[in-house]
Amino acid sequence: MPDLVSTPRALVTGGAGFLGSHLCDGLLAEGYSVIAADNLLTGRLANISHLRNDSRFEFVERDVCQPGTWGALDYVFHFASPASPVDYSEHGLETLRVGSYGTFEALETALRCGARFMMASTSECYGDPMVHPQTEAYWGNVNPTGPRSVYDEAKRFSEAVTMAYHRYHRVDTRILRIFNTYGPRMQLNDGRVIPNFMWQALGGQDLTVYGDGSQTRSFCYVADEIDGILRLARSAEHEPVNIGNPTEFTILQCARKVIAATGSKSQVRFEALPQDDPKQRCPDISKAKRLLGWEPKVSLDDGLKLSLEYFRQAVAERTVSTEKEQPA
Repeated sequence: MPDLVSTPRALVTGGAGFLGSHLCDGLLAEGYSVIAADNLLTGRLANISHLRNDSRFEFVERDVCQPGTWGALDYVFHFASPASPVDYSEHGLETLRVGSYGTFEALETALRCGARFMMASTSECYGDPMVHPQTEAYWGNVNPTGPRSVYDEAKRFSEAVTMAYHRYHRVDTRILRIFNTYGPRMQLNDGRVIPNFMWQALGGQDLTVYGDGSQTRSFCYVADEIDGILRLARSAEHEPVNIGNPTEFTILQCARKVIAATGSKSQVRFEALPQDDPKQRCPDISKAKRLLGWEPKVSLDDGLKLSLEYFRQAVAERTVSTEKEQPA
């Protein structure tokens, strides 16, 4: 990170979310002071509760689509957005707003402060890809009006706005394309593969696999993802960079790994494939290797073990909460 005389200062929008909260941890570990801004639509205070006594950390509850005054900043990390299928399906208009108005506001903040800017984009920009694995040069195969479009197109628009501010206003920008990331602080049953499978396996339910389970995903443990993000922030690269794990698994293989990791007796239950569900998703990370010296280190088996205690506790808390809500 920049070698500044004073403590460098970063704004993280979506700082109470899954990845945003881990990014706050990473920045604090590198000596930054951090402002986390979040309206808590999908973020949770529990994700940042461990930081409440850190004098270098500040939480501000606000909608980042609205103009804000943040003081001097060295970095702006725009991570605010519903990111799980359940969340962006329920909050489609909010997803489009934060990917448009929110991105403009975050970039205006970076412009005013002379701060370096990073936007959290997504592998969903590639849609249901016809190129495999996906390189950053691939323009994607995206349905712009389908049920996933509120998220896909919000992120694609955000990328366009980010590059426009770089070209027209010389803002020092970074575009991060995140592939499937998992680990502690994910919400149960959020529509993403691993939390869904963990919740079902630990709750003694059968695991729901859509289609025949042959569609593929690549799963990156959150510590590896944050390492890649921080390396990209330190780099001089303005074009998009894939940060994800290139080891590919079918959904059925992932289900079996979760069953093995949890010791569950759950079986697999097959259901119809949702509309526009990608058949393949795997990053080409040659650019990240070359420019950042980055590649993931944590295998899926090890990452599931590292995540297990968190998910076990989350399932237990959900069970207790549900029992309390039952009528006497």
